[in-house]
Amino acid sequence: MKKDIWAFLGMGPKEKAAFKSYLRAVLAAAITMGIALITDIKPEYAIMIGALTAPMAKWADKQEKDYGRGSDEE
Repeated sequence: MKKDIWAFLGMGPKEKAAFKSYLRAVLAAAITMGIALITDIKPEYAIMIGALTAPMAKWADKQEKDYGRGSDEE
């Protein structure tokens, strides 16, 4: 029997969406910080790349219905 982790944690659809949005923001911040620390590019470019990361992560999520791979308009 497959258990749903979201139900186990008592999270409904709104809480699940908020948590996924939070994780995308953390991913974007981590990529921005990593790019800024590892590479020798201008900070403005690292911020621009990090700002594009969260929307790209949402686009890549097949469960998102707003836009991207999971939307009906593909």
